[in-house]
Amino acid sequence: MRAPKSHVRVALATTLLAGAALTGSAAAAGFAHADSSRAGDANIAPVGRADLHPEASPLFSVARRLPKVSADQVLRLAESQVGVRENGYGGGTKFHDWYMNSPRARETVARDGGKVTDYRNAAWCDMFVSWVGDKLGIRPAMGWDAYTVSHASWFKENKRWGTHPVRGAVVFFGWDGGKLLHNIDHVGFVIKDNGDGTIQTVEGNTGNGKVEIRTRPTADVVGYGYPVYTA
Repeated sequence: MRAPKSHVRVALATTLLAGAALTGSAAAAGFAHADSSRAGDANIAPVGRADLHPEASPLFSVARRLPKVSADQVLRLAESQVGVRENGYGGGTKFHDWYMNSPRARETVARDGGKVTDYRNAAWCDMFVSWVGDKLGIRPAMGWDAYTVSHASWFKENKRWGTHPVRGAVVFFGWDGGKLLHNIDHVGFVIKDNGDGTIQTVEGNTGNGKVEIRTRPTADVVGYGYPVYTA
């Protein structure tokens, strides 16, 4: 969900490469530009949509340097957390503890204001998504944040944003029906497209503060971020 007010002062045009390992040194490492050679792309699982222009995304170059991870592995880990719940309203999960102790927390505090301890009681749906990517070693190909709008903006800036539900995609919801990034309120992972105007998802900070598998109408979806999976 959206972060507290101290964490929402961010320009949607901000382009942040995920992870401290990429911040500041991305261009020098060659991660800031698409690889013009497609020779290495054979090991990268496509999302099945030609209109995503994968060759234009710097994430393909990044992904080849990461552990080989599939959408199924991401969903297995996410679904293994079903039932984990907060100890009190908006806080008390391992996802909060992990995020507050991550370098990303210091980066987002510097960006949005406030202090790291503010995350202790913050909405944690995006911390859950980010935790999954971190545990599997693919956060530079999935992004990590506590603020859903900024995370969605990161996918868009990296040319991995679209409107098609794909297994393993990061799905961003807006409860007021708007389709602009600033309408985003919540985030999770797509398990499957049910083909009837709904999707099955796994989400954190839902159902009275826990991880659950949900069925959601696609009318509530603002868009999808497509991590680059390599297995």
